[in-house]
Amino acid sequence: MTDQTPAQPRLTLRKDENGDALTDTVWAQIGGEETFEFIAAKFYEGVREDPILAPMYPQDDWDGAIRRFRMFLEQYWGGPGTYSAERGHPRLRMRHAAFHIDSDARDRWLQHMNAALDAAKLPPMHDAAIRDYVERAAFSLINQPG
Repeated sequence: MTDQTPAQPRLTLRKDENGDALTDTVWAQIGGEETFEFIAAKFYEGVREDPILAPMYPQDDWDGAIRRFRMFLEQYWGGPGTYSAERGHPRLRMRHAAFHIDSDARDRWLQHMNAALDAAKLPPMHDAAIRDYVERAAFSLINQPG
């Protein structure tokens, strides 16, 4: 018996109306390591001064925190798999379980992340996708009431 279901049309993203199909990853499309380094560094500029969030980060290893965050974001968005090669599976909830993350911490984290994304001035489609992901991730990490 053969399936008689007609083939569904495929969606192809293009740079413009008549442009080539986009086949690269989001990581490559928005500038690769340079862009993700910028986002991670901008994010930590805010976090470092935040009285609620700063104590959750290693005070003697801000550069390491920036690097790990950059590697995580790069891997998630189609860049190199360095994060998993060095640190194993991301396991976000497990890695954040030791920290008091309530709605205030979530909101502060999102404020700094959104400021970093604002500064990066990504193309609208990519910006929306990344903001959607980080918001969902931030909500998923809440482990305290309030």
